[in-house]
Amino acid sequence: MRRWVNVALACDALVTIRFVDAEEGRRLNRQYRDKDYPTNVLSFGYEPPPRLSGDLVLCVPVVLQEAAQQGKPVQAHFAHLVVHGILHLRGYTHEVDSTAAVMEAKECEILARLGVPNPY
Repeated sequence: MRRWVNVALACDALVTIRFVDAEEGRRLNRQYRDKDYPTNVLSFGYEPPPRLSGDLVLCVPVVLQEAAQQGKPVQAHFAHLVVHGILHLRGYTHEVDSTAAVMEAKECEILARLGVPNPY
Protein backbone atom coordinates (compact mmCIF):
# COMPACT_ATOMS: atom_id res chain seq x y z
CA MET A 1 0.00 0.00 0.00
CA ARG A 2 2.85 2.38 0.68
CA ARG A 3 3.99 1.92 -2.90
CA TRP A 4 0.49 2.63 -4.21
CA VAL A 5 0.29 5.79 -2.10
CA ASN A 6 3.77 6.97 -3.02
CA VAL A 7 3.18 6.55 -6.76
CA ALA A 8 -0.16 8.40 -6.52
CA LEU A 9 1.27 11.32 -4.55
CA ALA A 10 2.90 14.28 -6.22
CA CYS A 11 4.07 15.95 -3.02
CA ASP A 12 5.04 15.32 0.58
CA ALA A 13 2.10 14.02 2.57
CA LEU A 14 0.87 12.60 5.81
CA VAL A 15 -1.86 10.07 5.02
CA THR A 16 -3.54 7.58 7.32
CA ILE A 17 -5.36 4.60 5.84
CA ARG A 18 -8.03 2.94 7.95
CA PHE A 19 -9.91 -0.27 7.28
CA VAL A 20 -13.46 -0.42 8.58
CA ASP A 21 -16.41 -2.79 8.64
CA ALA A 22 -19.73 -2.13 6.91
CA GLU A 23 -21.34 -0.62 10.00
CA GLU A 24 -18.64 2.02 10.46
CA GLY A 25 -18.44 2.63 6.72
CA ARG A 26 -22.18 3.28 6.64
CA ARG A 27 -22.01 5.57 9.67
CA LEU A 28 -19.18 7.64 8.18
CA ASN A 29 -20.86 7.85 4.77
CA ARG A 30 -24.12 8.95 6.41
CA GLN A 31 -22.38 11.49 8.65
CA TYR A 32 -20.13 13.08 6.03
CA ARG A 33 -21.91 12.48 2.72
CA ASP A 34 -25.58 12.13 3.74
CA LYS A 35 -25.70 8.68 2.11
CA ASP A 36 -27.11 5.83 4.20
CA TYR A 37 -24.97 2.94 2.98
CA PRO A 38 -21.33 1.91 3.24
CA THR A 39 -19.12 2.94 0.35
CA ASN A 40 -15.79 1.54 -0.84
CA VAL A 41 -13.51 4.49 -0.01
CA LEU A 42 -13.88 7.83 1.74
CA SER A 43 -11.28 10.58 1.60
CA PHE A 44 -10.90 13.22 4.28
CA GLY A 45 -8.50 15.97 3.33
CA TYR A 46 -7.09 18.20 6.06
CA GLU A 47 -4.35 20.14 4.31
CA PRO A 48 -4.00 20.59 0.54
CA PRO A 49 -0.80 20.19 -1.44
CA PRO A 50 2.03 21.00 -1.32
CA ARG A 51 1.99 19.58 2.26
CA LEU A 52 -0.98 17.30 1.85
CA SER A 53 -2.53 15.54 4.82
CA GLY A 54 -5.64 13.42 5.08
CA ASP A 55 -7.26 10.11 5.86
CA LEU A 56 -8.50 7.34 3.60
CA VAL A 57 -11.14 4.98 4.94
CA LEU A 58 -11.60 1.69 3.08
CA CYS A 59 -14.68 -0.38 3.86
CA VAL A 60 -13.33 -3.91 3.54
CA PRO A 61 -16.62 -5.80 3.01
CA VAL A 62 -17.65 -3.41 0.23
CA VAL A 63 -14.27 -3.62 -1.50
CA LEU A 64 -14.30 -7.43 -1.34
CA GLN A 65 -17.88 -7.61 -2.64
CA GLU A 66 -17.15 -5.23 -5.51
CA ALA A 67 -14.02 -7.13 -6.52
CA ALA A 68 -16.00 -10.38 -6.62
CA GLN A 69 -18.93 -8.84 -8.54
CA GLN A 70 -16.61 -7.18 -11.06
CA GLY A 71 -14.33 -10.20 -11.46
CA LYS A 72 -11.26 -8.22 -10.37
CA PRO A 73 -8.36 -9.43 -8.27
CA VAL A 74 -8.84 -8.13 -4.72
CA GLN A 75 -5.37 -6.58 -4.61
CA ALA A 76 -5.97 -4.70 -7.88
CA HIS A 77 -9.27 -3.33 -6.59
CA PHE A 78 -7.68 -2.18 -3.33
CA ALA A 79 -4.87 -0.53 -5.33
CA HIS A 80 -7.41 1.27 -7.50
CA LEU A 81 -9.34 2.57 -4.50
CA VAL A 82 -6.20 3.72 -2.68
CA VAL A 83 -5.10 5.62 -5.81
CA HIS A 84 -8.64 6.97 -6.21
CA GLY A 85 -8.68 8.20 -2.62
CA ILE A 86 -5.25 9.80 -2.89
CA LEU A 87 -6.35 11.65 -6.01
CA HIS A 88 -9.33 13.01 -4.07
CA LEU A 89 -6.90 14.25 -1.41
CA ARG A 90 -4.92 15.91 -4.19
CA GLY A 91 -8.06 17.76 -5.31
CA TYR A 92 -9.34 15.61 -8.16
CA THR A 93 -13.10 15.12 -8.39
CA HIS A 94 -15.57 13.14 -10.48
CA GLU A 95 -18.80 15.02 -9.88
CA VAL A 96 -19.22 15.99 -13.54
CA ASP A 97 -18.22 14.17 -16.72
CA SER A 98 -15.33 16.49 -17.58
CA THR A 99 -13.62 16.19 -14.19
CA ALA A 100 -14.41 12.47 -14.01
CA ALA A 101 -12.62 11.91 -17.32
CA VAL A 102 -9.53 13.74 -16.06
CA MET A 103 -9.53 11.81 -12.78
CA GLU A 104 -10.07 8.43 -14.46
CA ALA A 105 -7.24 9.09 -16.91
CA LYS A 106 -4.92 9.97 -14.02
CA GLU A 107 -5.99 6.82 -12.15
CA CYS A 108 -5.28 4.65 -15.19
CA GLU A 109 -1.87 6.29 -15.69
CA ILE A 110 -0.87 5.67 -12.06
CA LEU A 111 -2.27 2.13 -12.01
CA ALA A 112 -0.38 1.28 -15.21
CA ARG A 113 2.85 2.38 -13.51
CA LEU A 114 1.94 -0.02 -10.69
CA GLY A 115 1.20 -2.88 -13.09
CA VAL A 116 -2.53 -2.82 -12.31
CA PRO A 117 -4.94 -3.22 -15.25
CA ASN A 118 -7.35 -0.46 -16.25
CA PRO A 119 -10.25 -0.72 -13.78
CA TYR A 120 -12.70 0.84 -16.20
